[in-house]
Amino acid sequence: MTHRATKIVATIGPASSSREVLKRMIEAGVDVVRLNFSHGKAEDHVARAALVREIAAECGRVVAVMADLQGPKIRIGKFADGKIELQKGDHFILDAACELGNQDIVGLDYKELPSDLKPADVLLLNDGLIVLVVDRIVGSQIFTTVKIGGELSNNKGINRQGGGLSAPALTSKDMEDIKTALVFEADYIAVSFPKSPTDMIMARQLAVIAGEATGHKPQMITKIERAEAIPLLQEILDASDGIMVARGDLAVEVGNAAVPGLQKRMIRLARASNKLVITATQMMESMIQNAVPTRAEVSDVANAVLDGTDAVMTSAETAAGKYPVETVEMMNAICIEAEKSEVSTLDTDFMNATFDRIDQSIAYGALFTAHHLRVKAIIALTESGSTALWMSRHNIDIPIYALTPSRATLRKAVLYRNVHTLELTPSTDREATFKSVEALLKSKNLVEKGDRIVLTWGEPMGQTGGTNALKIATIA
Repeated sequence: MTHRATKIVATIGPASSSREVLKRMIEAGVDVVRLNFSHGKAEDHVARAALVREIAAECGRVVAVMADLQGPKIRIGKFADGKIELQKGDHFILDAACELGNQDIVGLDYKELPSDLKPADVLLLNDGLIVLVVDRIVGSQIFTTVKIGGELSNNKGINRQGGGLSAPALTSKDMEDIKTALVFEADYIAVSFPKSPTDMIMARQLAVIAGEATGHKPQMITKIERAEAIPLLQEILDASDGIMVARGDLAVEVGNAAVPGLQKRMIRLARASNKLVITATQMMESMIQNAVPTRAEVSDVANAVLDGTDAVMTSAETAAGKYPVETVEMMNAICIEAEKSEVSTLDTDFMNATFDRIDQSIAYGALFTAHHLRVKAIIALTESGSTALWMSRHNIDIPIYALTPSRATLRKAVLYRNVHTLELTPSTDREATFKSVEALLKSKNLVEKGDRIVLTWGEPMGQTGGTNALKIATIA
């Protein structure tokens, strides 16, 4: 497979859960499989995670698994006839006590909504396609006037323009789902609708408790989809291992026009904070039905790559669409092509860089040396993956290989931009380890005789601790 720096996260669902389709998707370039906990039972997710890892091993690939929590269900209830048609100017009631809706009224899954609202608030239903203005609130009933109408069907989502709903990020279902995710040792857990760093701290604590028996600690990803999260981005990043630019719900809360600028800002801030960032939602939306994407979708994926995102993500395209494999193949091709036009900013990046850790200093030194000597590869011998993560925050057209004996680090680091992971047998003998590294790289056809590489590692070898050594070597 051609070297690709940007990673691909693919959601699996009814269209992509069979062994055959999953295998083709992994061969086409999927790096992380997303399990959407809004759908399916606990045992389904456990079985799918096992199948993904089994197929990845067969294909000789390292593929991580992400558990994406549902979060609070802020939705309308059901209609007697399944759906209605609203016209501009219609009066419509949202009622927390209503069982079955009709043309004039519908129930609410989120019973606290009436107490969160006031007159003149704007409600956006079905991803903003339907707009209601609140006239008054009486008890459990919200009286509204339709500003933009259209078809409204069962269980569509509700957002308040500008955000401000009080629903907690972690529901009782999410807390149970975290336990399920730790049963199959999820590599990443994505938390939906967090409003503050406190939400992420709580989610991490629950994950640590759930993984106590095995000692497994998943990486925690914050989905930025509430308006309230934007002013707290740095604090949320500090409490997370990475963020997801979840452009669907975020666009509904802050407006479509604000999202492209926010996307660029979030990617810049994540990279500067040594955190991961995934760009998601509607990236290849037309491929749910069509075998080729629109040119606008191609540009959208390419621009996320050029912004420096670690990964681009599919949702319904691969979970329920007609062309799950083709979607991954197309994303792979777009990423590779976009990366050809990237400009290295290493020299300017290092002008103002400050750090007080030896391992971070070694990571920067390795990048600088590799860039100016034009080596074939950068090799990070690592237990935790931190050195590879720091290296991956800067644009360099030389591949970074994280070699580790840790299975958890192997899968965790697979999401880092421009980092590829390989399993290395642990050893305390430095020279024997270097020979093993050289043999492994040759066996994978990643280097050949005469190639120069840069290696980083920690002394004494075989002990967990910070990277503190760097070597320039020529392949014999």
